[in-house]
Amino acid sequence: MTKQVIFLIALLITVGIFTYTISRIIRFFMLTRKGYPVKQLGKRLWITLKVAFGQTKIFRRPVIGLMHALVFWGFCIILFGSIEMVIDGILGTEKSLSILGGFYKAMMAAGDIFALLIAIAIVVFLARRVFLHIKRFEGIEMKRISHIDANVALTLILILMLSLMGMNAAYLKWTELVGHEAHGLYPVSQHLTWLFNGKSAEAVFTHYQVYWWTHILLIFLFANYLPYSKHFHVFMSVPNVFLSRLEPLGKLPNMDNVTREVKLMLDPATAYAAPAADTPLERFGVKDAEDVVWKSYFDALSCTECGRCTSVCPANITGKMLSPRKVMMDLRARMKEKGPMMLKNGRDYSDGKSLVRDYITEEELWACTTCNACAQECPLNIDHPKLIVEMRRYLVMEEGSAPGELKAMFSNIENNGAPWQYSPDDRLNWAKDLEINVL
Repeated sequence: MTKQVIFLIALLITVGIFTYTISRIIRFFMLTRKGYPVKQLGKRLWITLKVAFGQTKIFRRPVIGLMHALVFWGFCIILFGSIEMVIDGILGTEKSLSILGGFYKAMMAAGDIFALLIAIAIVVFLARRVFLHIKRFEGIEMKRISHIDANVALTLILILMLSLMGMNAAYLKWTELVGHEAHGLYPVSQHLTWLFNGKSAEAVFTHYQVYWWTHILLIFLFANYLPYSKHFHVFMSVPNVFLSRLEPLGKLPNMDNVTREVKLMLDPATAYAAPAADTPLERFGVKDAEDVVWKSYFDALSCTECGRCTSVCPANITGKMLSPRKVMMDLRARMKEKGPMMLKNGRDYSDGKSLVRDYITEEELWACTTCNACAQECPLNIDHPKLIVEMRRYLVMEEGSAPGELKAMFSNIENNGAPWQYSPDDRLNWAKDLEINVL
């Protein structure tokens, strides 16, 4: 009974903190723009199965990709055991899902194997980060806190796996000493029972309880640490893949407010396009965090900071300031900074700063070639170019700010109807002296 009470208190604290955090993030979403309809659910489901659960994109780097995929698949399997632990903690039972018979044995065996595989993978990941200094893990956006965050999250996962194997091994040894039947199969942990040789049944059961509590409390801690970490993608990755853009990556979306004005000029009778007289003017493009479409903020929260996008960006490779990863991290940081004040003072609150210029410079934005290599490479289907283009649209349409070459092109289009500086009357001068036989 005491165990149940303590567990319920811990569970309620965990759920309470997590609910507060998620509700706060949801309110941040309410500050962003609408305008990303979610349709074609069947196609989205297929993309989710292929990219999120199949981890197809991650295999572009075969070795490390396989290890990451094993971690993901392992967590999906081990989640079954975690659910059982919550049920046992609430009801005061042991192995409550063992009534599932053969399925239960298969899940426990798979979870036990994956615990070892995940532990090995995490050790490799930590070694790469601490000793190898992988280039894509570096960059001006990767502050010291980013590296500490990654190492803390990986360490917590490692302890989770070790405590799970320790719990399973102690459980097997305890059932052996008291003569009970062990529920489930544990092909890895059965080779670790020697750690408890020479101990009494009571001592082994105490070890089992210590491992059990260590594992479940770490799960609770991890769940509330994730929303404040880059590892929030543990929760956000699958939904973000489901919400992937379905159009070809090279297609840039039109601006609805501009499209409406153009249609109104071409056909003034288009009544549906006329906004109400008291409708506030919309900002062209994105200046600050509240101007982004909600899906762009979802992308920012989903970013794993893996750097695959930046590592393939031709602008970054050739020494330009642009880093697609930094763009996502900056949006996330800006909303974290300004969001609470907007919730308190209203969406029109200004702190004298903005996403454009204070976080992301014009030089970074104009370095983008919109080649979409970043979006193609991202394992979570994050759409970096769309956000970059929206910020450039703000610069051009609101401030008239653009590189000199673009301003010259805009002027030529306005005056000559083409990007070139020649008059339309002179366009065929190149063919004036050609002898062309007309059949």
